[in-house]
Amino acid sequence: MGTRLNLICLCLLVSLLLQSCDHDAAPPEQTPSKTEVLAVETSTVIGPPFDADSAYAYIAQQVAFGPRVPNTPQHVACGDWLSSELTRHGANVIEQPGLVRAYDGTILRIRNFIGQFRPNNRERILLFAHWDTRPFADKDTLRIREPIEGANDGGSGIGVLLEIARLLGSDSTLELGVDIVFFDAEDYGIPEWGEKNQNSALTWCLGSQYWANQPHRIGYNAKYGILLDMVGAKGAVFNKEGTSMAYAPYVVERLWSSAERLGYGNYFKQDVTPETIDDNLFVSEFAGIPSANIVHYQVQVLPMGYGPFHHTHADNLSIISTATLEAVGNTVIDVIWND
Repeated sequence: MGTRLNLICLCLLVSLLLQSCDHDAAPPEQTPSKTEVLAVETSTVIGPPFDADSAYAYIAQQVAFGPRVPNTPQHVACGDWLSSELTRHGANVIEQPGLVRAYDGTILRIRNFIGQFRPNNRERILLFAHWDTRPFADKDTLRIREPIEGANDGGSGIGVLLEIARLLGSDSTLELGVDIVFFDAEDYGIPEWGEKNQNSALTWCLGSQYWANQPHRIGYNAKYGILLDMVGAKGAVFNKEGTSMAYAPYVVERLWSSAERLGYGNYFKQDVTPETIDDNLFVSEFAGIPSANIVHYQVQVLPMGYGPFHHTHADNLSIISTATLEAVGNTVIDVIWND
């Protein structure tokens, strides 16, 4: 493990020990104003237009399966559907099954899915999100031992990437190779009530750790990666995530510059968050692919500003906004097609 990863893990441990089981207190969320919407409509996206309604439908379909917790029938059914959707959109799909050990010793049967577009192109970029959901609502006050729906945390990143996959499959102008990866077991980390230690950070992101240590292809590399995590909530705030700034500051700047040019500055803010533990850390550190994370994180909310619905039963379809999905989708498309 690299020195930076050790430092990040130590910082996260301190943060975890300071946390209580109370909800994160976030400021009231707001719907984009008419002025903001008009700014988006009059901007020019380089690449095909993103269909936010389609992305929303992909999220709704995931939620319809129920919680997507490893070792459950719902998880198996949703995984089969994800693979079939990537195939339907023209991707060369590779399934990477594996066994990983959870924080409590449970052996999890995981499935990472890799959708390759233009697989023969040597120059590639990596887009990724996690598709599993939290096995308990450990930040809630009721039914804390029950799994959550994960419309935003899990569902939204996958929904945006499935819509991008649809566009990639129908587009003939992009020469760049693109790999879309759906990582499993990101959200099976130690719960709020668990005893934290120096290895607690490594109980998260088990699927991306597995892939980063043994990629789907020997010697696989990409110019850079983009992670989408919790990218669908109403009034979302995407600050510059600290781990991304440490490993891939130029990718962050490209994304935020595109968002600003397209009129999405009301979502993509300029503050820098603390370094966090997410899939982009392990893709950057273990796989050597500098990766940026677009994640809902409000820096003024302590101990972590992931929103009041984070790891609660409030993370359902009612908090998802097509305006937010559109902002993220168009920003990523603009960067890819302008590469």
